[in-house]
Amino acid sequence: MDPTDDVLPDGLEHVRTTEVFDQDRHPAGLRRAHRVAEGVWARLVVHSGELDFVFEDDVEHPIRARADRPVVIPPGRLHHVATTGPVTFAIEFHRAPGHGTTAVGEESTGLAES
Repeated sequence: MDPTDDVLPDGLEHVRTTEVFDQDRHPAGLRRAHRVAEGVWARLVVHSGELDFVFEDDVEHPIRARADRPVVIPPGRLHHVATTGPVTFAIEFHRAPGHGTTAVGEESTGLAES
């Protein structure tokens, strides 16, 4: 799967969507290297503006996330975001069926960090 592909793998179940964050109000952990839990996929959805999304194993190629370009994030792959100006965004979490449950707020280590 191409990391810039905005299509989630088939068969995932939507678990939840975070509140809408902005450039000033979002968990600080999202700006540091963090990962999505095993068995959980995330989709970064920008509502307005844009931000940079960076996979830690490919820092030379940040992805500019925009309303027309969400970013799919596979389980376990370290990444972070960098706001570049006014932006509103949310994160959708999806789980593979039969992979158990993940508590709200534990889908990503970036949400738990302050």
